[in-house]
Amino acid sequence: MSDKESYLGKVQDVNGTTVSVSLSKDSLSGFIYIDGQGYRAGQIGSFVRIPIGFNNLYGIISQVGASASPLEPDENTPVDNRWLRIQLIGEAQRNGTFQRGLSQYPTIGDNVHLVSEKELKQIYGQPNEGYFVKVGHISNADSIPALIDINKLITRHSAVVGTTGSGKSTTVASLITALSDNNKYPSARIIMLDLHGEYGRCLKDRANVFKVNADPNPIVGENELYIPYWALNFDELSEVCFGGIDSEKERNILLEKIQKVKSESLKRVPRDGSNQDTLSADSPIPFNLHSLWHQLYTETFGTYIKTQGKQPLETLAYETLDDGSELKGNALSGIPPIFKNVSNEAGATKINYLPSPLPLGKQLQALGSKLRIPRYDFIFKPGEWTPSIHGDISKDLDQLLKGWIGDKPVTILDLSGVPSDILKTIIGAVLRILYEALFWARNLSQGGRHRPLLIVMEEAHNYLNGQDNSIASRMVQRIVKEGRKYGIGTMVVTQRPSEIDPTILSQCGTFFALRLNNASDRSYITSAMSDNLDGLTSMLPILRTGECIVLGEAVKLPMRTLVIPPPKDRRPDSQDPVVYDILPQDESMTPGGWNILPEKEPNYAEVIEAWRSQSPRISKVKL
Repeated sequence: MSDKESYLGKVQDVNGTTVSVSLSKDSLSGFIYIDGQGYRAGQIGSFVRIPIGFNNLYGIISQVGASASPLEPDENTPVDNRWLRIQLIGEAQRNGTFQRGLSQYPTIGDNVHLVSEKELKQIYGQPNEGYFVKVGHISNADSIPALIDINKLITRHSAVVGTTGSGKSTTVASLITALSDNNKYPSARIIMLDLHGEYGRCLKDRANVFKVNADPNPIVGENELYIPYWALNFDELSEVCFGGIDSEKERNILLEKIQKVKSESLKRVPRDGSNQDTLSADSPIPFNLHSLWHQLYTETFGTYIKTQGKQPLETLAYETLDDGSELKGNALSGIPPIFKNVSNEAGATKINYLPSPLPLGKQLQALGSKLRIPRYDFIFKPGEWTPSIHGDISKDLDQLLKGWIGDKPVTILDLSGVPSDILKTIIGAVLRILYEALFWARNLSQGGRHRPLLIVMEEAHNYLNGQDNSIASRMVQRIVKEGRKYGIGTMVVTQRPSEIDPTILSQCGTFFALRLNNASDRSYITSAMSDNLDGLTSMLPILRTGECIVLGEAVKLPMRTLVIPPPKDRRPDSQDPVVYDILPQDESMTPGGWNILPEKEPNYAEVIEAWRSQSPRISKVKL
């Protein structure tokens, strides 16, 4: 290829990384032939090169026409439309070794050339390099694979953004499938927070699925999700139990009580790595919450019969049934005791409130309600992680972590069954448990430095909103700021990037931007990207389904990519319902439509069963 064939024009203005180019008369046709292959000159998103000595500067065409001119038009000398505006992004030696950033800038009069497909192949690299993973191909060049550098993708954080229906879930599934290739990456560790239960089916051959109220059907293969309450720190536990505590006095009382019961538990059952000197209310030490709740409830609402020589707690005034049995409640079931009313009438048995009652009435009633509701059992009765009244447990947190990140390359935490009032707190707690475990184990073989962990956060706008300062948002901010050093990376997946905390999105080194129709979302992405690539982001509203613009640290050059979709039986359960499906049922990705004959005997008992169980049983539908 000769430079004459690829010549576009000359540099006329340089403003930082923005370059204005006047097109030559030889390219007036707008069509250039290089090595016998035709290219349209002046296409937004096309790459250009500017030879500077022994190097080439590379840029992307971001604007075309009169508006790209650096000149100010006036009435007498209107500006013609033969202009290009280019955003410089990197440089390469003549042998094709490409680096982001610039060591020098072009000058006025430098020649500008269109980049051919052959040159792009050399720059983008080849798929046989182990740290590259193929996710698709360049949209306008099927022969060029879209390669992602996993060294810069995993721990330097990424974001997948796109409007509903743009192919976002399928793109995420394709990325995870490629990253969890056991032959190529036998030590891969990926954990996904799945809010709607979309990914269990499509990744079941390489993933463990943990779900609240799991489906016991072995075909589905779900495991019960447990998050032991005693593994939460004090702030997380108070949010889950009480919805937060505003009063400093009440907070201090609870903090002291929890630290005391953890201290007593540690005395009875020593734990490696813990001692009384370092113990705090945040320490992950098992204790029986039900017993503590019952005790605090008694101290808050209890009354007693004043008896000479006995302590108040020895003569509690319980209400009784007709058979004389006392209504002492049931701690394990969350049933509170019922006490007799205060009475100081002459001649009657004197009944008083306990001395110094605790100011925790509302909080304890709220916790009691949650202890009685089965939907909260995953945290308050966490299976083999449930402490006995003395703090004994069948399984410790090592078994929990082993299940989450130690077996298969992918773990899906299906959070669709988590009550909405505690969802953000639960997500924050899960992330903190993972982060702190790998942070403190950073020098061990299972730590993040030896085996980096990728955390994929679906529907992130639901819990990473910068306005509410949730526990989840604060925890993710910590991970994106510090996680890189300890081998913990994040992938933020959202349809509304404008609702994500700006601190989080600004730390994402790589973006997979699918179709975005909302102008505020597009501007948000543009401002969050390190490169000045307005021209590329302006293409976001017209991208095809499954097509994305990949840019940032994990790619040598920004690229418009058509992602390879997984097979139909391995796609996420996120397709919109189709009212009239033109495909036969055995080919369709949706379960029905108005053109399908209804069941003769519809079973609405299954509807009620799913409603009551708060679980959309996968076994009830066609797999």
